[in-house]
Amino acid sequence: MKILVTGGAGFIGSAVVRYLINETDCEVINVDKLTYAGNLDSLADVAASPRYSFYQVDIRSKNALDEIFAAQQPDAVMHLAAESHVDRSIEGPQAFIETNIVGTYTLLEAARSYWNRLDAPRQAAFRFHHISTDEVYGDLEPQDPAFTETTAYAPSSPYSASKASSDHLVRSWHRTFGLPVVLSNCSNNYGPFHFPEKLIPHVILNALQGQPLPVYGDGAQVRDWLFVEDHARALYAVVSRGEVGQTYNIGGHNEKTNLQVVHTLCDLLEERGAVKPEGVAHFRDLITFVKDRPGHDKRYAVDAGKIHAHLGWTPQETFETGMRKTVDWYLENSPWWARVLSGDYALERLGEHATESVEA
Repeated sequence: MKILVTGGAGFIGSAVVRYLINETDCEVINVDKLTYAGNLDSLADVAASPRYSFYQVDIRSKNALDEIFAAQQPDAVMHLAAESHVDRSIEGPQAFIETNIVGTYTLLEAARSYWNRLDAPRQAAFRFHHISTDEVYGDLEPQDPAFTETTAYAPSSPYSASKASSDHLVRSWHRTFGLPVVLSNCSNNYGPFHFPEKLIPHVILNALQGQPLPVYGDGAQVRDWLFVEDHARALYAVVSRGEVGQTYNIGGHNEKTNLQVVHTLCDLLEERGAVKPEGVAHFRDLITFVKDRPGHDKRYAVDAGKIHAHLGWTPQETFETGMRKTVDWYLENSPWWARVLSGDYALERLGEHATESVEA
């Protein structure tokens, strides 16, 4: 199977690429614009594989996508490229509209044009897998049942609204044009190679530097936490064995408040003997409550029963084991995150890692 992965230099995308190269026989074509969140350092251990190729391309560039489809002849697309940070979507929504909506439309059209030229057996085998988020469903009250694949959409932020729009586009391309699609909606991911602006790496790195650990509001917002490597396994199950036209929710079965997450991280850093900056007695002392962000969702919870029943997937990591692996990774891989914090990772975007480049 030859898979075109968009956004393969991002957090979840790079986990998918590493999984496909290290755990399967698939060939991978990584298409990534390399925005601030794209980091080729995250792919250093697979970049030399003969089954891996990279194109620096904006998914809004139809001509560049057409060239890649024609040259590479993929059997499937795994579409992960997206702007995904809620705070950034509040500060500047345009990039989210451009990438998540216009970019998805452009990729769908490139994929449809390519798919229409395939012979019947390859058309039947082709898959367009759209990777989305549980945030499209809005939020839940404490007593509400978890999101299922039939939960009505009620996005709260410009980010989740743009992802909801892209989900609708993908489903309409299936119904109207017959493009063989599968979709998945995941809960909050965490794990190695996570960009430091997100909650878990932000807390770990701030703690190590003796900086405040900001918690929105009272920290009572609930999220379901999914270890990124479990998610990569789930995504491969969906693209390789999922039923055309179906949606699969992917969750970690780990509902925790944001404050519980921060407390867990502080306690793991203590347990692991992380060096405290001068003047810090306990990592928890750095917790600082800040003004809540606009439209902050109260609770997400994902019912992942369908993917377990239909595809046999279940997460391997518990919250405790996954968080421990995550903290250990950041403690042991300071060169990776130091290059992100300094900005050096962005200065060598192509370098020796890239095998291909197409003008967008």
